[in-house]
Amino acid sequence: MKKREIKLKLEDVKAEILYHTFQNFEVNTLLVSFKEKRRILSTWDGYREVNFVANHYQPPGLSEITMMDYPSFEEKFPAALGIPHSDLSFLSTAANMDNVAVCEKSYNDLTVSCLATGGVGNALRSGVDGANWMEQDGKFVKTHGTINIILLTNANLSEGAMARAIITATEAKTAALQDMDARSSVSPEKQATGTGTDNMIIVSGKELGRPIRYSGGHTKIGELIGVSTKLAVAEAIKKQESSSK
Repeated sequence: MKKREIKLKLEDVKAEILYHTFQNFEVNTLLVSFKEKRRILSTWDGYREVNFVANHYQPPGLSEITMMDYPSFEEKFPAALGIPHSDLSFLSTAANMDNVAVCEKSYNDLTVSCLATGGVGNALRSGVDGANWMEQDGKFVKTHGTINIILLTNANLSEGAMARAIITATEAKTAALQDMDARSSVSPEKQATGTGTDNMIIVSGKELGRPIRYSGGHTKIGELIGVSTKLAVAEAIKKQESSSK
């Protein structure tokens, strides 16, 4: 399996892109590994303690298959990486991992690393646009864009701070879309706030003493989350969009 390492400032964290096959499709996966289990909060599978988080690229043909039985895909995919299902939390997307954007910001001993992929083919304006698909018995219809974010920090975050970090990062993601004037695919006259399939994983660190309890925008950790996310999302979308032309 071919691998390409991504250098990060964080200690005891390894990030690499794996080039492999899954169900006879050529795919690639961004895999982030930790020397010991980390507490994570995922918008896809909730709170967990794992040694690995990942973002997985699915080409169109594969995504059409997996969306028809996503639970089966979730069960089978970790084995393709040689990782127990119980020790991996992952996201999937139609964005190629070669277009991942990495932005790291620090203040004193505090560091936040954001790894983002993005596409806006199914962008929408939340609270305004209607929906035309739903999940039923683990089946989904095909989608055309996703913004996936993995946020890592060396700070020890409380569960509340992990949840609040999702709000802070989501606001930053929306700011990035507004700055680039990304338009809703449902109502193009309106600016998009995200896509209908965006997901995020927050990874807490184990350093810096007592847990941080709040990660809103008025705090330094919130500032680092917001800035790193906004810059990474903007870069990821530009890379993805230019590669698809």
